[in-house]
Amino acid sequence: MPEYILELEHITKLFPGVKALDDVHFNLKEGEIHGLMGENGAGKSTFIKTITGVYTPNEGEIRLYGEKVIFSNPLDAQKCGIAAIYQHVTCYPDLTVAENIFVGHEKIHKFSRKINWKEMHAQAQDLLDQLDANFSSKTRMGDLSVARQQIVEIAKALSMNAKIIIMDEPTAALSLHETGELYRITEQLRNDGASIIFISHRLEDIYRLADRVTIFRDASYIGTWPASELDQEKIVSHMVGRPLTKMFPKRDIHIGEEILKVENLSRTGYFRDVSFTLHKSEIVAITGLVGAGRTEVCESLYGITRADAGNIYIAGEKAVISDPVAALLHGIGFLPEDRQKQGLILEWEIGKNITLPVLELYSKYGMLNKNEEQEISNKLAKRLAVKAPNIFSCASTLSGGNQQKVVFAKLLARDLKIIILDEPTKGVDIGAKAAIYEIIGELAEQGYGIIMISSEMPEVLGLSDKIVVMKDGHVSALFTTAGTKQEEILHAAMVKNVYSSQGLGVDS
Repeated sequence: MPEYILELEHITKLFPGVKALDDVHFNLKEGEIHGLMGENGAGKSTFIKTITGVYTPNEGEIRLYGEKVIFSNPLDAQKCGIAAIYQHVTCYPDLTVAENIFVGHEKIHKFSRKINWKEMHAQAQDLLDQLDANFSSKTRMGDLSVARQQIVEIAKALSMNAKIIIMDEPTAALSLHETGELYRITEQLRNDGASIIFISHRLEDIYRLADRVTIFRDASYIGTWPASELDQEKIVSHMVGRPLTKMFPKRDIHIGEEILKVENLSRTGYFRDVSFTLHKSEIVAITGLVGAGRTEVCESLYGITRADAGNIYIAGEKAVISDPVAALLHGIGFLPEDRQKQGLILEWEIGKNITLPVLELYSKYGMLNKNEEQEISNKLAKRLAVKAPNIFSCASTLSGGNQQKVVFAKLLARDLKIIILDEPTKGVDIGAKAAIYEIIGELAEQGYGIIMISSEMPEVLGLSDKIVVMKDGHVSALFTTAGTKQEEILHAAMVKNVYSSQGLGVDS
C-alpha cells in the first residue's frame, strides 16, 4: 500500500493569458483531513476542478494509489471514488432528498427497468442515519437548510462509494451549532476511512480538523506542514507572502459624542425591546447565533423593514426611517451580508457600481457628467486598494475581497455618519480580511460610527469597542470589549440572559 492515496506532481494549468496553476504539488494520506488554504485567486478552485476531472492539466501527473490516472471528465473521477462538496450546494430543490442523492445513478429494477423507489429511499435513509441526520429521505430538498443540504451532499458522496471527499468552504454559511455538527460528521468520515481535502478561509476550521495543511499563493505551491506546527502568524505570512504583524489594527481613538440611540426597538416575530447606543468613532459589534435577529434589527435601522415599536434617535433627534432613502438622508449606510446578490451589479463595471448610489451628484438636467463620475470612482477605488486593471473592469471578475472593497467604496461615495456592516469579511481570505479590518479601523478614526454584525469571535473581540449579544430576538448581554472573554459572549448567545457586570445596561 503506497503512503499516499492521491498525489499531484508538477501540475500546471494554463488558460489564455493566465497560469491558473504553476507547478503545484499535493498529496493525501488515507484517513487524513488535509487542509488547503490560500487567498482568493491562489488556484484552489482550479485545483479542485483538476482533481475532479473538470480540467485536464497541461503539465504534471496525478496518481491514485500509486498508479497514474488521467481524468477526461468528472465521471472518470467519480468512478475512482472522488467527490466534491461545494460551499454553494447545487441541488434539485423540487426533488426529494433520495432523488438528489441518487440522481445519475438511480436504483433500477432488474427486469422492469423502472426506478426501484423502495430500495432507493431505504438506502438513502440508511445513509442519512449513518450521518445522524434528523430528517427523512422523502423530504423536499428545497425545504432543508444549507447545513442539511450539505449533509445530503455528503450522503450522495457516500452513495457513490467516495473514498476521497473534497469540502470547499463548507462552514462559510453555517451557524456555530451547524458548524459543530459538520465538524462531527467530517471526523466521523475520517474515522471510517475516508480521506478529506478541507478547503477553508477560517483558521478555526483548520485548527479544529486538519492533520496537515498545504498553502497555495499566486497559483503556486508554497508548502505542506503538520497543522500543529502552524500558528496564525505563520499561516498568514505563507498565504500573503509577508508577515502581518497585527491582524486587528485597533487604534487609539477618542470616542466622541452619541450619534445613534436605539430605544426598545421591536418588530413582531423578529426582535423585541432592542436598545443600545453608538458614538462617533465607536465600533459596536452585534453578535449571536444565526437567527438571533441581528440582521433584522439592522435592516430596520436602515429602513429595509419597519419596526412596530420603539424609537431611533440620531444626534439626539428622533428619526423616522421609513425606507433606505430616508436612512441615507439621515447619514446611515448599509453593507449587506451577500455582496453578490445585494451589494453589487456583477455585470457592471467597478466604477458604475461605486457611483450608483450618488448619480444625482454627477448629473444635471438629466445628463450624467461621466468625467466627474469616473474621477470619484477612481479616487475611491485607489483609496480602498481595489486590485483590478481599471475601474472599467467588470465586478464579476474580482475576487471576493476586492468585491467587498467595491461595496465599501459605494458607502464612502456618500456623506455618511453611521455605517452598518453585516458580516463584512464573510467568504474572503485572510489577506483580504486584514485589508478590510484596516479599512474599518480607518473609518472609525475618521469619525464614522460603525455597527458591525459578526459571527466570528476573534473579529468581534479584535475590532469592537462594545459588544451587543442577541439571543432569540432580544439583547441578552452588553459588554465593553476590554476584558471580555469569548466564553462570556458564547454563554450569553447560547444559554441565557447574562447582562454584563461591567456596568453596561441596555441603555448604555
